[in-house]
Amino acid sequence: MSNKMTGLVKWFNADKGFGFISPVDGSKDVFVHFSAIQNDNYRTLFEGQKVTFSIE
Repeated sequence: MSNKMTGLVKWFNADKGFGFISPVDGSKDVFVHFSAIQNDNYRTLFEGQKVTFSIE
């Protein structure tokens, strides 16, 4: 079971397809790979973007 969390994109390299999210609860930064992005329009994130995610 995974819980949804909220965070801000710390950085994301669209060319390499990965980056990190800083959870708003202050916990450790989370690695994110482009394949985990659930959006039909794009597979990238932007610095400072607010996101909801779960850790599996």
